[in-house]
Amino acid sequence: MKNRLMKNLLAATLLLTGSHLVNAADDPIKIGSFLTVTGPASFLGDPELKTLQMVIEDLNAKGGLLGRKVELVHYDTGGNAKEAVNFVKRLIKSDNVDIIVGGTTTGDTMAVIPDVEKEGITLISLAGAVDIVEPVKKWVFKVAHTDRMAAAKIYQDLRKQNLTKVALITGDGGFDKSGREQLRTLAPEYGMTIVVDESYGNKDTDMTTQLTKIRATDAQAIINFGFGQAPAIVTKNIKQLGIQLPVYQSHGVASKTFIDLAGEAGEGVRLPAAALVVAEQLPDTDPQKPVLLAYKKDYEAKHGPVSTFGGHGYDGVMIAIEAIKRAGSVDKAKVRDEVENTKGFIGTAGIFNMTPQDHMGLTLDAFKMVEIRNGGWKIVD
Repeated sequence: MKNRLMKNLLAATLLLTGSHLVNAADDPIKIGSFLTVTGPASFLGDPELKTLQMVIEDLNAKGGLLGRKVELVHYDTGGNAKEAVNFVKRLIKSDNVDIIVGGTTTGDTMAVIPDVEKEGITLISLAGAVDIVEPVKKWVFKVAHTDRMAAAKIYQDLRKQNLTKVALITGDGGFDKSGREQLRTLAPEYGMTIVVDESYGNKDTDMTTQLTKIRATDAQAIINFGFGQAPAIVTKNIKQLGIQLPVYQSHGVASKTFIDLAGEAGEGVRLPAAALVVAEQLPDTDPQKPVLLAYKKDYEAKHGPVSTFGGHGYDGVMIAIEAIKRAGSVDKAKVRDEVENTKGFIGTAGIFNMTPQDHMGLTLDAFKMVEIRNGGWKIVD
C-alpha cells in the first residue's frame, strides 16, 4: 500500500513537471521596455516604441524567436526618473522579462542602473550620455552615439573651417549637462577656446538674454547641446537677434521635428547625426544603406518620417534578439555574454563591435555631419 502510494506521488510529480516544462516552452520570450512616450521627450520615445512594436510584430509573424512568441512589456516613464525606477523593478520582479531595452533619456537610464546591476539582467539603453557605459557596467549596454562622440565630431568640423573660438549654450537636463562636460573636456585636444559658457532651463521659452551675452563676445561659432523644444527656441532666438555665426546643435535633435520647430531659422544649422536621416545620400557601396532603406521603408509605411531615435529602438531590440538567438536560450548570463559578443552588426547608428571594454561598439565614423538645407538634411562631410 505504501509502495503504491509512493509510485502514484512520483507519477503525479513527473506529470506536473512535464506539464510545467511544456508550458515554459510555450511561454513567450519577454522583452521589457521603459520609454518616454509622453512629455517633453516624447518625440524621442514615441518612434522608439513604435519601432519596437513593429520589429516584434514582424518577428512573431515569421514564427517568433527560438520557436516561441515574443512579447513586449512596455511602460511610459513620461521622462520621470523615479517612475523609470519603479517600472524597471516591476519589469524584473513582476513581469519577469528576459532582457530590457530602454530608457529613452540619460536621466531615466542612469536611475535604473543600480537595479539592473543588482538583479543581473541585461539593459540596452537608447540614451546618449557616455556615462551610461563608462566606466563599463557588467549588465549595461547602449546603442545611441555618445555625447563625447558628438562633441568630437563638431570640433572636427570647426577645425576644418579654422574656427577655434566657440560659445556654449546648454540646457539643464542630464543629456545637456553631460554634453557640456564633454565639450569642455575635449576643447584643448581640438585646439578650441570656449569664450563664453551659458545655460538655460529646458522649459524656458526665451534665451535672448544668454544669446545677447554671446553676441558681445568674439566667438566664431555657437554650440547648443540639448534636446526637446529648447534647441529650436535657441535657433529662432539667434536669428531674431541677427547673430550671423555658424550654429551647431547636438545629435539630440536629429529629427524632422527639430527642422519643423526651428522653421526658417534652422537653415544652415549643422549637427552630427546617424546615417539614417540621410540614407538615400549614401553611396551604394555603403554596407549600412540597404539596412537603413529597409527600416525606413517599413517604418514610414506605418508611421511617417523616420528619426534617428526610432533607429536607436531598432538597433537596441535587434541586438537583443540576435543575442538571444546566439545564446539559444533566455538564460540571463548567456544573453548578457552574447550582447557583449556583438560583432559586425549593421544597425542604423553604425556597425557595432562590442567588447568587454566597450559596451557600445561604435567609432566616430558612425556619425555623419549634416546641415539643414531647404528644409531637409544634407551630408556635408
